[in-house]
Parts: sequence; structure tokens; C-alpha cells
Amino acid sequence: MTAAQPPATPAPEPRAPIRLLLCDDHAVVRAGLRALLASADGMEVVGEAGSGEEALAVAARVRPDVVLMDLQLGDGMDGVTATRHLSSGGGDGPRVLVLTMFDTDADITRAVEAGATGYILKAERPEELFAAIHDAASGRTALSAPVAERVLAQLRSPRPSLSERERDILQQLASGLGNREIARVLFISEATVKSHLGRIYGKLGVDTRAGAVAVAKEQRLVP
Repeated sequence: MTAAQPPATPAPEPRAPIRLLLCDDHAVVRAGLRALLASADGMEVVGEAGSGEEALAVAARVRPDVVLMDLQLGDGMDGVTATRHLSSGGGDGPRVLVLTMFDTDADITRAVEAGATGYILKAERPEELFAAIHDAASGRTALSAPVAERVLAQLRSPRPSLSERERDILQQLASGLGNREIARVLFISEATVKSHLGRIYGKLGVDTRAGAVAVAKEQRLVP
């Protein structure tokens, strides 16, 4: 009399692929990313967007797990603003993984403050990008090695704490704009620009426009 065989263990259910939305204002870059991600197991590109506004609309329609977000998106809404909107839904929204060429302290800080789960440079190897996507989908922080080094450097030697508006003004200042032009670009009064500049000078320990720009570039506070 043969012993009863134990019941067979059911095979695990296959995991659903990670649903991805690509947001980059260059169609060639999106096409390259789509082709690259097609070679990775467990990932599916479900949408593309060429602007921040389009990313919000497409994300609402296709409900991705992870959005690969460029920061510089031409005219209109930039990647940081789009990230903030996508992340504002709490746990119901997608994870945002910044994929960019820029690694300034200002860009990293703005992206993290906006709610980005990770920050990856476009120079990374494909394997690093795939790993970062899996980390982001699981809610884990994903940082390129150079970005992680910059974050640690900031923690060891904190930079001046500038508000988002102050960073905007400092960036326009570094572009060579005067107070009147800055006011027009940012839709604020010239008096408000002067007030912000006074606070910026105090935080940076300078008393001239040239000094503020020099410190900002030295400490990589502006792109």
C-alpha cells in the first residue's frame, strides 16, 4: 500500500509588470527609452508624454506605477512641478523617478522636496536604471552614485537654506537679468524682487549681485 502523496504546491502567480510612463520633451529620447525598457523583464511602457501637462493627463488615464520624469521640459510646466502634482495624491499616485542629465544641488533638492522617489542620471548603465525602477516601484529610494555623494556632502556641510522663490530669483539673477526683468519673468513686483534679494544676500553672506552669483555657482545652488 503506497503512502499518499502530499498535495502539489501551486505555482506562484506571475507578477504583473511594472507599468511605466515616460516623460521627456525629446521624442527620440522617449523612443530610445521605450526600446531599452522593452528588453527588461517585468516592465511595460504604458504611456508617453512630452510635457508636464501631458504627463498629468496621461498618468490620470493609464495609471502607471512609475513615471520616469525629465526635469527640463521646455516651455510650460517643468518636471519638478509635474512631480509635485503626481506625488500629491499620497499612496494612490505613481512613484516618480527623475531621469535627467543635471545633478546640481538645486535640482536634486527641488526634486526631492517635490516628492520624487529617486533621482537617476541619464549617463547610468541600463542595469542601474532597471534596478532603480524596481526600487522606485517598491517605494525604495533610488539614487545614482554621484547624486548620493552630493546628498551626503550636503548633509556633512549644509548649504544655505533658500526658499523655492529665492532659488527662482537666484537662477534668474545668474542668467544676467535685472530686477525689472526678473519681476516680469516671475510675475511679481520689483519691490518683491528687491526684498527677496536682501534675504538671499544675507543667507549667502554677500552684499552684491556678483557675489551672490559667484557663491551660487560655487556651491551649485543653481543649474
